[in-house]
Amino acid sequence: MRKITADWIMPVTAEPVKEGVVVLDEDGTITAIEAREAHAPAELETYEGTIVPGFINTHCHLELSHMKGRIDTGTGLLPFLQQVVQFRDIPQEEILEAIVRADEEMQAEGIVAVGDISNKADTVAQKEQSPIRYYTFVEMFDFLQDAGAEKAFNMYKEAYDGQSEAGYNKKAAAPHAPYTVSPSLFARINELNNGSDLTVSIHNQETRHENELFLRKQGGFVDFFEAFGFSIDQFQPTGQASIYYAMQNMNPEARTLFVHNTMTTAEDIQAAHSWSDKVYWATCANANLYIENQMPRYKPFIDNGARMTIGTDSLSSNWRLSVLEEMKTIARYQSYVPFDTLLRWATLNGAEALGYEAELGSIEPGKRPGLNLLNLGPGLQLTADTKVKKLA
Repeated sequence: MRKITADWIMPVTAEPVKEGVVVLDEDGTITAIEAREAHAPAELETYEGTIVPGFINTHCHLELSHMKGRIDTGTGLLPFLQQVVQFRDIPQEEILEAIVRADEEMQAEGIVAVGDISNKADTVAQKEQSPIRYYTFVEMFDFLQDAGAEKAFNMYKEAYDGQSEAGYNKKAAAPHAPYTVSPSLFARINELNNGSDLTVSIHNQETRHENELFLRKQGGFVDFFEAFGFSIDQFQPTGQASIYYAMQNMNPEARTLFVHNTMTTAEDIQAAHSWSDKVYWATCANANLYIENQMPRYKPFIDNGARMTIGTDSLSSNWRLSVLEEMKTIARYQSYVPFDTLLRWATLNGAEALGYEAELGSIEPGKRPGLNLLNLGPGLQLTADTKVKKLA
């Protein structure tokens, strides 16, 4: 039995508790939240700061961890993607070592669950032994080549079959992005994802070029496809933003995690919420700054009741795998977003998006969410000096 207390407890689902005590049993399950006066001081682990639940990172590419510092910043998404594709001849030992380091980094950053994109089986071994829960999204794409959909599906199906669901880990097939998945491949992904308790991830509206492709068949993606030898002569623009094509081809009965959403408008958000009541939105602020020097505008999401979550993206597009650093960046550039809202994005919303809310995401009896200690500033606000210490 552990009894952990600090200046404040922020449960997420309830008001902050001053000098509260979180009582944990042997396996880390919370049995009670009580007043400090109810316990002898010698029984308590006492800390200065604020205790919050473990963080949920809803979007990561763990298998790209070996690319840290190798990709230029500020190039825009299309040159970024071209650079990523070029890094193919990396020794497997280096790739695996980087995966281990990145997983350990996330543990130290107080992250307890991750929505992770995979195209291969490189991360399987580390995920099986890590205390972090991984929801692996095996990403598939055929560059809008309907005739090549079956070949692409069979290739990624092999990677899907090799993913582990040991312990609390989960997996699903996922379309990469609207601009890389044909209707036929969407259909094969939907057939594979036939469970009832399922999350599906998709990159969405990360750059203006994506919308321009679907609106008018213009923008940088036209040249991008040509450079890689893929014809899009058969592609007909829809006259709508790319997210509408995604919704036309995805299953509204599954939890859908739209990722990045840099160019997403209030109208797009409202349309998505009308399409499905299981929509979540992952924001990766530092990755958006790393790649395109811009971030989403969060006010339309807040105004429309969007269930936001926080991701880090990969070390090819970020400096650290830290949910706390993402929160600090959002607070720095869009300070109207209050800390308690950011905390919900970083914990309970993320847990719900990945289907882990029964145990993670909030400090409540019966849950085992992990406990992080933050040194917040006056008024329980983030500061540039806020750090995280993992307590449980």
